[in-house]
Amino acid sequence: MATYKKRTHTCGELRETHIGTAVTLTGWVATARDLGGVIFVDLRDRYGITQVVFAPQHNSKAYETAQSLRSEFVISVTGKVEQRPEGTANADLSTGQIDVAASELTILNKAETPPFAIEDTIEVGEDIRLKYRYLDLRRPEVQKNLLVRHRAYQITRAYYDKQGFVEIETPILMKSTPEGARDFLVPSRIQRGKFYALPQSPQTYKQILMVAGFDRYFQIVKCFRDEDLRADRQLEFTQIDVEMSFADEDDVLAMTEGLVAELFRHILNVQVKAPFPRLTYKEAMEMYGSDKPDTRFDLRIADCSDVVAKSGFRVFSETVKTGGIVAGFTVPGLASYTRNQLDGLTEYVKSLGAGGLVYLKVNQDKIDCSVDKFVLPEEVKAIAKKMRANVGDLGLLISGPWQKALTILGTLRLEMANRLKLIPEGTWDLLWVTDFPLLEYSEEDKRFVAVHHPFTSPKPEDIALLETDPAKARARAYDLVLNGNEIAGGSIRIHNSELQSKLFSLLGIGPEEAKKKFGFMLDAFKYGAPPHGGIAYGFDRIIMLLTGQKSIREVIAFPKTSSGMSLMDESPSEVDKKQLQELHIKNV
Repeated sequence: MATYKKRTHTCGELRETHIGTAVTLTGWVATARDLGGVIFVDLRDRYGITQVVFAPQHNSKAYETAQSLRSEFVISVTGKVEQRPEGTANADLSTGQIDVAASELTILNKAETPPFAIEDTIEVGEDIRLKYRYLDLRRPEVQKNLLVRHRAYQITRAYYDKQGFVEIETPILMKSTPEGARDFLVPSRIQRGKFYALPQSPQTYKQILMVAGFDRYFQIVKCFRDEDLRADRQLEFTQIDVEMSFADEDDVLAMTEGLVAELFRHILNVQVKAPFPRLTYKEAMEMYGSDKPDTRFDLRIADCSDVVAKSGFRVFSETVKTGGIVAGFTVPGLASYTRNQLDGLTEYVKSLGAGGLVYLKVNQDKIDCSVDKFVLPEEVKAIAKKMRANVGDLGLLISGPWQKALTILGTLRLEMANRLKLIPEGTWDLLWVTDFPLLEYSEEDKRFVAVHHPFTSPKPEDIALLETDPAKARARAYDLVLNGNEIAGGSIRIHNSELQSKLFSLLGIGPEEAKKKFGFMLDAFKYGAPPHGGIAYGFDRIIMLLTGQKSIREVIAFPKTSSGMSLMDESPSEVDKKQLQELHIKNV
């Protein structure tokens, strides 16, 4: 094993003030260029890059050794810091005004030629990057993402500690409880035929901590959900989990805004203004067609139901009569869209489940409408007015059930914004969405399911609706939205065992099942549970947005593929029969 001098400085540290100083650097060879008599090596570590110069006049032995250097060799270099010759400075490097004239070189480890270049701008498939993740993690962009993640950890802990919160770890092996997604199950070797579950969240535990008297809890915690993956979802993900006793919605929201402001200030040097705007779920849906609206651009939805309620066009009037909605939005200056382009939009909304698309073009002398054979001219004018459509504008309308039609409009709104490049860069729009429905009816299961989770409290004024019209009950729930992405969500919880049992009943969870799955929690409530509520942040998603990435895989050190595989260590993998036998599991 080669002996070497330990580094005195990092590869991102040296400046003109160090000129004349003898230094030792260690790291990886990013590039090695032999220019005939002089070898230039860019030496890289996670702090940056320093150019090292090997020349016979500096040290002939070091120069001869340097001739064998290749990309990703691990080396130790000792030399003197020098000013770069005039005209050779590199403004793109923080160390670009100097180089190191090498007098000693030790090769600590050689490297095979990597399957892709260790640099930010590479054209290589994600599967290759994930297979060789230890190489991908050397790239400056990936390292920067993880360093931002590290910084966010420290900011979070410092903030909540200052606010009097206690960080408490909750179990990774827990009881399987219905929380909306599929559990990962872990068989018990000792308790034959029984299983632990990996936590989808610490929800029940953090509520128990409130009963236990820890009035302010937080945890940066790993959670697990066995569900289909996409760009912003992994089988295992990280939450900032928070719970507060004797708190209402305003307390939780204000505490959350404080942390978000700290993250923006320390990571992006951006000041965000609190309190953040608030929209109810109903307002968000009717204005933007989404419960996580992107408000960086306009294109607001207008409800035209009242002006077409008595229309001779039965698609409109029957929709309104049966409780549906006729709504749309105006795209400024797009009356020039051709018939082919409009037909393409119609096919697009049909692929989303719409029956069709009605459009109108506001020209100088008249308004052209795709259904003007069925709609009176005064109705067309009333629609245009309701949609705030001016000369040269294009109006797009959809009719149908309230939630379905608005959701399709919300998707179309985003599609048009992306096509027309209406979303500004470098803008950060934060807002709260509140007053979500407490329950929604599942046609598949023929019962109510919790919109948030079974422990969310209904608004006090809506508790009576649980007996008469549960679908109209609103939850004391709230989501934090950043640029159209939900980054945190929570609620004020039920702390009364009688109300909790009532909600279980509405969810089709009978007394026996409730006791079997949540008996410990219902029992705890009988011994003096305080009013409490909290929130959980999607930590991976926040870091993705703060670093400008498109996928949370870019901000997780060892992510899974979209099929749930870890290509580097080839997991999940088969296990031997002995392990299965110890767990009393048949090999099928």
